[in-house]
Order: sequence, then structure tokens, then C-alpha cells
Amino acid sequence: MNSTDPAVRQFPALEPLLAERGAVEAAMSDPTTVADPAALRRAGRRLAELQRIHTAAERFSAATGDLAAALELAAEYPSFAEEVRALRAEEAAARAALVAILVPRDPDDALDVILEVKAGEGGEESALFAADLARMYTRYAASRGWKVTELSATHTELGGFKDISFAIRAKGTPAPEDGVWASLKYEGGVHRVQRIPVTESAGRIHTSAVGVFVVPEVQDDSEIVIDPADLRIDVYRSSGPGGQSVNTTDSAVRITHLPSGIVVAMQNEKSQLQNKEAALRVLASRLAAEAKARKQAEDSAQRLSQVRTVDRSERIRTYNFPENRIADHRTGYKAHNLDQVLEGALGPVIESAVAADEAARLAEVEG
Repeated sequence: MNSTDPAVRQFPALEPLLAERGAVEAAMSDPTTVADPAALRRAGRRLAELQRIHTAAERFSAATGDLAAALELAAEYPSFAEEVRALRAEEAAARAALVAILVPRDPDDALDVILEVKAGEGGEESALFAADLARMYTRYAASRGWKVTELSATHTELGGFKDISFAIRAKGTPAPEDGVWASLKYEGGVHRVQRIPVTESAGRIHTSAVGVFVVPEVQDDSEIVIDPADLRIDVYRSSGPGGQSVNTTDSAVRITHLPSGIVVAMQNEKSQLQNKEAALRVLASRLAAEAKARKQAEDSAQRLSQVRTVDRSERIRTYNFPENRIADHRTGYKAHNLDQVLEGALGPVIESAVAADEAARLAEVEG
């Protein structure tokens, strides 16, 4: 494609993007890039995004050319009028698809994530619902073909979780819209549950809350530099449900990042070194997410954290068991299939958030 191409003429922003596609393709063949796994991953993610733009531009150019040819023929042969109507519809659809793909998207969409679920108000009932949500995310990830690795968990005696964290990763190099962050970034916030707890003898419905925190996983260690002098590292023995010791050595690791106050604890791995490496990876992802949020806050006054406090007042979603109902308070989505959602059928709920986000970004670009 060049500057005379119909798509480039109508959408000048395409020209540098198409030129970048060629540059990224060349970079991926460069021995320096090939020798650097992190650089190769970044280039692969960017090429996938640019390829989508190229494909959409080609579709629009082809539709524009076909329509122009059909209009010339229809001027002499009225029998081409029906074809002109069909080609007008295709040109309009191709234009809409290209406009939508040109809307700037989150550059982290293709990244994997660290997802944490923390019990909040509601005591043991909140911890039990944290376990339900952890299972829901695990099953949803499996349905998408993603790999889930449990990083840490603090169990309760009844089988709940005070907190649990996962690394959720896609296979290969997904297109941005298919990335883990592209879907799960909307899950951050307070999730409210309404049901009769197993600990309730009178059969009354209780309301409790669970906090979900999601951050993109840092792919390149150079993205975030952590000064060892800023860390306090404590080691202790791993514990299981009810606090019982499950390890006779001090293999669990707790890292406190002194400047930010962020605390990360890991105990699932067998060795202290493995737990330390996992904790540092989570810490880097959290620091990267906070740095990004601070930058965004300078422009849009966005809150720094997804959840200020895990209480019922800042809910993003409600799970009502008596009515088998799930409701997302940001998008207005409601459905009476809570049992299926908790089994991993989270797709339509997430799609409502994706659609609302895309509509808002498109509105910003168009007006």
C-alpha cells in the first residue's frame, strides 16, 4: 500500500502504521532481536496488531475499488444497480471495521495477567465466595485455552481463601483482542455476593464482598527496575488450611517494597529461591500497574487503585444466589444464569464490558 491507495487517502493515519509493519517484520528477522526473547515477544505482539490493521485496510481499499467500478458500469448498464447496493453495504461495513480498529487500544491488551482474589467483608462467607470466584476464573481460563498457575494462597478451615493469586497466560502470541489482559482487566473491583451462608442456621440471606485485583504481568525485566535496597525480605514456614505447618523449612517468602508499601507473600514453591523469584515477578507487575495508573491519573484523574477498600459500597458486580442472577453495575448487564457463570461461562459478562469500553473509546475518537 502507498499514499495513492484508497484507504491511505481517506485515513492518513494508516501510512505510518503500514510503514511500521514493514519495519517490525524486518526487526523480527534481525539477529539482535532473535537473540533477545523479550524484544522478540514485543515485536511479535506489535506485528500481530499491525497485521490486523493492514488486513482491514486492504478490505476497505478492495471494497472502495469494487464500488467505483460497479458505479461506472451501472451508469451504462442499469442491471448493475443491485450489485451497486450490495457493494455500498460492503464498503460501509469495511469502513466501520477499519475505523474501529484504528481506535487506539490498550497497549497491554496482549499481555498475560496476575489475578488476585481477596476476602473482604463477610468473614468466612467472604472467604468461601473467594474460593468460588477463584474456581470461576480458573474454569473460564481453561475454556479460553489459557494456562493458570497458582502463585500463593491462604486457606481457611472451611475450604475458603483469605487470598489467592494466579498467573494466567495465553499460548503463543495472541492478537491484542485475544490477550488475557484484554478480557480480564475488567474484573478488577469489588464483587458482592448475596446468599445464605453455610454458617447461617436461621436461613437468612447475607451480603458479603470479595476484592479482585488484576494487573498485566511484566514480560521484560527491564520494564521495572527494583532496587534491592528498597526491599525487606522475610522468610517463614509455609502453612496450610487452618494455619497448620506443611513445611519444616523456612521456604515461604514475604517481600515488602518499602517506598510503595506493597507486600507480596509466596509459599507455593518448594524452595525459598523459587518463592522469592515468584514474589519479585508479582511485585514488578504491581509496580508497573501503579506506574501506569499514576500516568493515566495525571491526564484523567483516574483512581490509582482498582479497589480502595474491599467493602460492599464499591461493588462492580453482584452475584445473587436466591435469584440465580448476576448483574454488572457498570454495563447494566443482567442474566439469570449465575450457576453457569460460576462454572466458567463468564464470556457474555466480559463481552458487555468490552463493548462498553470500545463504544466509549470510539465516541472519544469521533467527537
